[in-house]
Amino acid sequence: MEHVESLLKATLAEIERLLSTRTVVGEPIHLEGQTIIPLVAVGFGFCAGGGSGKNQKTASLEGLGGGSGAGGGVKPVAVIIASKDGVRLESVRRGAATVVEKVGQAVGHIIEKRGEKSA
Repeated sequence: MEHVESLLKATLAEIERLLSTRTVVGEPIHLEGQTIIPLVAVGFGFCAGGGSGKNQKTASLEGLGGGSGAGGGVKPVAVIIASKDGVRLESVRRGAATVVEKVGQAVGHIIEKRGEKSA
């Protein structure tokens, strides 16, 4: 069972490495006095198992086995937009394309404000 235990420990260590706050809160994007921070939802499942045994007829034959499996997904859920005017949370409803739209809207808003100042 040591084999299964070491497999389980290695798998859990990798999961711990992957699931950090940086996984859920993305790197800030700084643009023209605004900061855009993406937020994502993370779903994850994991299982592991193993066993060993002897041949009942011939005690000299032994075997053992183990394995683990995992699956997960990441889904954009919102972006935080912070500027000198305040902080707002923009919900994302349709996935990655909408995140790009939200970032594009924020950039458009910056350009619009910039135009108002120069007029």
